[in-house]
Amino acid sequence: MKITYREALKQAIREALQNDERVFLMGEDVGRYGGAFAVSKGLLQEFGPGRIMDVPLSESGFVGAGIGAALGGMRPVVEVMTVNFSLLAMDQLVNNAATLLHMSGGQLNVPVVIRMSCGTGRQLAAQHSHSWEPLYAHIPGLIVLSAGTHEDARGMLHTALQCPDPVIIFEYTAMLNLEADLPADAGAVNIDRACVRKEGKDISIITYGAGVYKALDAAKELTAAGIDAEVIDLRVLRPLDNISILDSVRKTHRVLVVEEAWGSVNIAAEVSARIMENVFYELDAGVQRLCGIEVPMPYPKHMEDASLPQIEDIIKKVKKMLQHD
Repeated sequence: MKITYREALKQAIREALQNDERVFLMGEDVGRYGGAFAVSKGLLQEFGPGRIMDVPLSESGFVGAGIGAALGGMRPVVEVMTVNFSLLAMDQLVNNAATLLHMSGGQLNVPVVIRMSCGTGRQLAAQHSHSWEPLYAHIPGLIVLSAGTHEDARGMLHTALQCPDPVIIFEYTAMLNLEADLPADAGAVNIDRACVRKEGKDISIITYGAGVYKALDAAKELTAAGIDAEVIDLRVLRPLDNISILDSVRKTHRVLVVEEAWGSVNIAAEVSARIMENVFYELDAGVQRLCGIEVPMPYPKHMEDASLPQIEDIIKKVKKMLQHD
């Protein structure tokens, strides 16, 4: 069954609300307006204002309320409209949600799920085009997930709500209208491990989020050129799945890390460091990175595209790494 990424997200929220009366959704415009990106459209009518809650424009306030509700035994799903707005709630996320279990000596779990729309690709310019996953992946006490496929958009929320710790799920604005096949019985997915989206033997393309489908499309074209690329979807950005990453390197001996976030101090840098520290002698060539250009995101479409790794960039980079003519 083909569905959009948006519909996969909505199905996940609806199922969570149906399965557990402790679950509720709160965020800016999630109710009467139906969500800034129409992900929660119709849910207010279905579940009522007690479980689909519009909130004031105060990220620190409503994220803090979500943390409090989690401490009180509820299972809140807090929507932060776009990731750039989440900076207003960093105090709550970093100093409260991430630290309370530690500072209470293990007495206080914070089972809150924070959904954030992020990424680029819809001409939202420097106001709203941000891939700030690396900021949150830096913070101990948080579990940070990236829904880079329809399967994960549909299945991550269920598993995240079973977790006793605060979970951030990054969802991707550019993918909302993208259609993909999803089994009718698609359900919960693992949020502990990376996923091998395509097996290969010549090079490992390691990515996440909006880079996953790009990497898979590039891998198809590379296959036609005689290059068998493996595609690893990190999906869990904190804690990173070392086992899957290192196993892939031991198999292919070459690595390209693809990421839309800016190139400095990002997830790709951490993955590269872990590979060099643990399996350096398995490499036949140095680890390479293909990341977002380090500029505030421009508005014009052609400049926006030039600022991000594209399918053709991945293909060109892989061929160069393999010295393939």
